[in-house]
Amino acid sequence: MSRIGKQPIAIPPKVKVEVKGRNVLVEGPKGKLNLELPRQTSLKVEGPNILVSRSGNGAEAKAMHGLSRALVNNMVKGVTDGFVKKLEIQGVGFKAAVVGKQVNLTLGYSHPINYNIPDQIKVTVEENTKLTIEGPDKMVVGQVAAEIRGFYPPEPYKGKGVRYAGEHVQRKEGKTVQ
Repeated sequence: MSRIGKQPIAIPPKVKVEVKGRNVLVEGPKGKLNLELPRQTSLKVEGPNILVSRSGNGAEAKAMHGLSRALVNNMVKGVTDGFVKKLEIQGVGFKAAVVGKQVNLTLGYSHPINYNIPDQIKVTVEENTKLTIEGPDKMVVGQVAAEIRGFYPPEPYKGKGVRYAGEHVQRKEGKTVQ
């Protein structure tokens, strides 16, 4: 059996889990999440725990067993605590601001970049250069952070750009004049 897949998932008191065929609906204080289980896996709620099982013993079934358990566990964690990614913007004149449901980024281009914030995601900006992305869905929070970082990834010569908080950028030496 999968080491990860066979572990039960504890359901916190404020979380409600519904299973309708292959669909799993998890609802909690931070929001609602929905997932269609991968094939060859099934899920059942037994008291305060969720158990994930698989139908076969093939390699794909074993992989989907652990994957399904991890996805459902992330859903339960997301609706109780939520997930957070932090970004830092470095560079002269580089800044960010939240306007309604958009993040307005000024990253040294000739035009500002407007990024639409997905539903259930909350973006806050501190000191014009520190972004905090919060939400119940781990994949969506990570995707939003990656897309914002992708507008101007940190460059190795001056270190300018959008980076994850605590990310170390290996600096390179520029050309030397002879």
